[in-house]
Amino acid sequence: MARPPALKLAEVLAEIRMSTSAFYRLRARNQAPRMIKLPNGELRCRRADLDAWWQACERDTPEWR
Repeated sequence: MARPPALKLAEVLAEIRMSTSAFYRLRARNQAPRMIKLPNGELRCRRADLDAWWQACERDTPEWR
């Protein structure tokens, strides 16, 4: 069974409507979606990881108020 393709960083940023610098600030605070760093240094995000991050953002938790 083939793996679903991972999203490129630009695709993730377009979907969450966020600038690169804002995304890296979130990532530095461990609040960004889980990313995979490829050997060439590029970042990818699995669809399941991005969807899980969206669900966490939607929950009514103190850190996302």
